[in-house]
Amino acid sequence: MERRQFLAGLGALGMSGFIGAAEQGAPLRGPDVIFVPTPNEVVDTMLRMAAVAKQDTVYDLGCGDGRIVITAAQKYGARGVGIDIDPERVKEATANVGRAGVADRVKIVRGDLFESDISAATVVTLYLLTELNLKVRPKLLRELKPGTRVVSHAFAMGDWKPERTMDVSGTSVYLWRIPPRN
Repeated sequence: MERRQFLAGLGALGMSGFIGAAEQGAPLRGPDVIFVPTPNEVVDTMLRMAAVAKQDTVYDLGCGDGRIVITAAQKYGARGVGIDIDPERVKEATANVGRAGVADRVKIVRGDLFESDISAATVVTLYLLTELNLKVRPKLLRELKPGTRVVSHAFAMGDWKPERTMDVSGTSVYLWRIPPRN
């Protein structure tokens, strides 16, 4: 609960930029939250809840040190894309991908999760704040294919009821599935 209160107390910063601009050296806004690593036990639960398999492409929005996409590649043979706006986190995650020996399946990208193309994802993982989940929710519903799984550590999505919720050492993990288009 302390971690949740800590994260909830962080304010969001201004927004601008996108992946293409980042790759060309254009400045991006600062991070919305500070990096707090997802415990490995929660990572494992998130990936199990999403039923990650070899054919999946896992996108971690705000990937931090890359542990979720690295674990998805190591344990399940999945492909992964980690997106983070913080150049230090991107550098760290990229180094971790190399050390883990999964560079053939995992890519770390510096970019704004609100502007990045996530349409190739079959699984999306989040460890943001509820207000940021609510802000990214329309993008998820618009860009992701029906059936894509979305898993969040600690933070819900308002009135979008999760398909499943699990408690892991006092923190909630939520699973949603993108519904069919009407």
